[in-house]
Amino acid sequence: MDPDIDLRDLYAASAGRLVAQLYGMIGDFAEAQDAVQEAFARALARPHGVRGVANPEAWLVRVAMNVARSRHRRHMLFDRIVRSGRLRAAESTPGLSPDHVALVAALQKLPRAIRETIVLHHIADLPIAEVAAIVGCTEVAARTRLHRGRRTLAEILGADMEDSNA
Repeated sequence: MDPDIDLRDLYAASAGRLVAQLYGMIGDFAEAQDAVQEAFARALARPHGVRGVANPEAWLVRVAMNVARSRHRRHMLFDRIVRSGRLRAAESTPGLSPDHVALVAALQKLPRAIRETIVLHHIADLPIAEVAAIVGCTEVAARTRLHRGRRTLAEILGADMEDSNA
């Protein structure tokens, strides 16, 4: 591959075709998209790897297929463990209420660090000390993130409620 070729150009030219090929092979469109995205992420992480081959699209297909195979093996292993009785099957997930959807949309508008802190404390119900350890900050910083996050969520959700009433 020409070292001057941009990976963005390669993505634009071949991503759709690669997803279609993988979809045909594995039969799951979302998995095909994920595998192709992972292949491009690996190419971006190590551009010399894809640039060192004669056919970069073939390299990407091979990487995407390997990703899809690995994910399939992990799914199959997990299913076997569940069927063996060593784990209980997850209880069915209740439907998403409009409030839940609005909360998740609002959470996505927060900076990653604040969002993670709020989810771990308020949704996963972890104490501040554990949240701080998981996200790698002090307890004071975790409390500050929670305060800022709750305030911002109130503003976002309040504005969304005003928009829906208008």
